[in-house]
Formats: sequence, structure tokens, C-alpha cells
Amino acid sequence: MAARIAAGLAGGVLSAMVQTIVGDAVPFERRGRAMGIVMSSFSVSTVAGVPTGLFMAHHLGWQAPFIGIALLSGVLAAGAALTLPPLAHHLQVARRPPVWRGIAQVLADANHQRAFAFSALLVFTGFTMLPYLTIYMQANVGLRPDQIPYLYLAGGVATLFTARLIGHLSDRLGKQRLFRGLALAVIVPMLVTTLLPRSPLWVVLIVSTALFICMSGRMIPGMALVTGAAAPAQRGTFMALNSAVQSAAMGLASFVGGLIIGRDASGLVTHYWVSALVGTVASLLAVALVRRVHVHAAAGVQRQPA
Repeated sequence: MAARIAAGLAGGVLSAMVQTIVGDAVPFERRGRAMGIVMSSFSVSTVAGVPTGLFMAHHLGWQAPFIGIALLSGVLAAGAALTLPPLAHHLQVARRPPVWRGIAQVLADANHQRAFAFSALLVFTGFTMLPYLTIYMQANVGLRPDQIPYLYLAGGVATLFTARLIGHLSDRLGKQRLFRGLALAVIVPMLVTTLLPRSPLWVVLIVSTALFICMSGRMIPGMALVTGAAAPAQRGTFMALNSAVQSAAMGLASFVGGLIIGRDASGLVTHYWVSALVGTVASLLAVALVRRVHVHAAAGVQRQPA
């Protein structure tokens, strides 16, 4: 448990810092494309990381994946030190507030509050039903345990290619416009997935891949907008707090989903579609709220509408 807490303390900050660096280094006009590249890295981890970890654990012991991650992190840290620019221009101010006062200032900003709420809805939408996808697929749809990895493999490969395309389209068509389209589109595969009867694998792969494409795709323009909601001098604090908000939303959504679903006497998962319906409401609320999240002028929004 202590090791997990330590990993979370480091990993949560790193995730926020990656998004902060994207916000600082990439102009808003091209930030959708940059977020597409960042999101495609999650697809790479799904396609390559999970099978590699399982292979190492099977042949070298369960400790091997953790040791491998630690070694890889050291390599990445050295590479970052050699390649990343300083990104310290926002520090060139006459006086910076103390840490806790800076956090209070970020939390007190009305636009930041809307961005936090929007970001929470982004995560809440999927995590009412995604944590229970494997259980439903085995109990209700009839997939074997050895077939489950194909869902994530197909989804990871598909999003690896679509993430960059969606990032490019978000810069070209407008981030709010594309987000609204994808946030509405994801409702269909969410509901279909949670109502899917016993089906052959190829049918399940079509539905689940569409779900993963839409679910991850809406995060690209959504997070591009979130990174632009704060001024550069406050972006690090803002993104760190945003990471905490998303983690809390993730936990709350999983908890709510767990309260909704159940099992009948035969072992089938019940009320799974209701969890998708709750996610649908969250997605619709995000669509309504996105227009109220204003991009800070320093992000370059004056040269291109969001």
C-alpha cells in the first residue's frame, strides 16, 4: 500500500506536468494536434505495455515489470533533462505569491472552477461503466477470459491512429465544436456496449473499438481547452489541481457504477445500462458546460476561435 501511494504521488504529478509542458510549449492553435500525440502514447502503452508487462511477469516473476518501469523511468528522466527546454519564462515576474496563496488564487477563479467541473465530467462519463466492462463481457456477452485482451488490443491500435487525426481536426475545425460532436457520439457505443447480448467476438470488437475511439477522442479537444483555461504563470498549479479533480471524479464514478450494477441468481450483471445512462448525463452536461470554459488570452485564442 505504501508503494502504491508513493507511485501515485509521483505519477499524478508527472501526468499533470506533461500536460502543463504541452500547454507551455505548444501554441493553442496547434495544441489539439499535440494532445493527439500525447493521447496516442496511452494507446501505445495499451498495445505494447500491458502485454510486455504480462510477458515479463510470466517469465521473470511478478517483480520484473515494476523493476522495468523503474529503469525505464530513469532513462526517460535523463532524456528529459537533455532535451526539454527550461520553460521558465512564466517565473520572470516581480513577485510570486506563497504556495498556499497561489493555490487559493487558482481555486477562487471562476473560469478555473468551470474548467475543473468540465474536466471532472470528462472523466466521470466513462468511469461509471468502463471498470466493469470485463465483468459484463464475460458474464453477459459470453467472452472467454483469454478473449478479453483482444478488446484492449483492438481499441489501443485503433486509437493509436485516430488520436492524431482527431488532434489535427480539433485544430482545424475548432476544439469546442469537435468536442461536442465526439461527446454526443460516444453515447451510442456506451449504450450499445452495456446492452450487448451474447455475441460473437467480431461484433464485440466493432462495438468496443468504437467505444474506445470516441471515449479517448473527446479527451483530446477537451484537455486542449482545459490546458488553455489558466494563465501560463498559474498553469502548473492549475494542472496539478486538475489531476486531483480527475482522480476524485474517477473514484466517484467507479463507486457510483458499483452501486448501480448487481448480479442475479444466474451470475449475470444487471442494471449495467443504467451506469451508461448516468455517464450519458455527464457527457451531456460536459457539452453544455464546454462553451463556458474560456481560453486564456495568452494561449493564443485571439488568433483562432476555440
